[in-house]
Amino acid sequence: MNPTGKTLHWAIDKWFAPTLARPVHVLRFYRTRVHRHCVCVEAMGSGGLLSIFFFRHDDGSWNVYPPAQARPAMSAWRTL
Repeated sequence: MNPTGKTLHWAIDKWFAPTLARPVHVLRFYRTRVHRHCVCVEAMGSGGLLSIFFFRHDDGSWNVYPPAQARPAMSAWRTL
């Protein structure tokens, strides 16, 4: 369960507001080598076809921006 409440269903409702007359379609589901998930969703809008990629973050939430990549880090401690 995702603690933020930002499920994929929530994100699709927020960005597309689907109805019976304007349904959405999941086109592709991607899983990368580092176990990241990405979903491409599309719907027909008033201006034409709209496609949005949703990315799953480490906290379980789904957003339209990709999660930050883990970067190498160094630390130093001063000893007396």
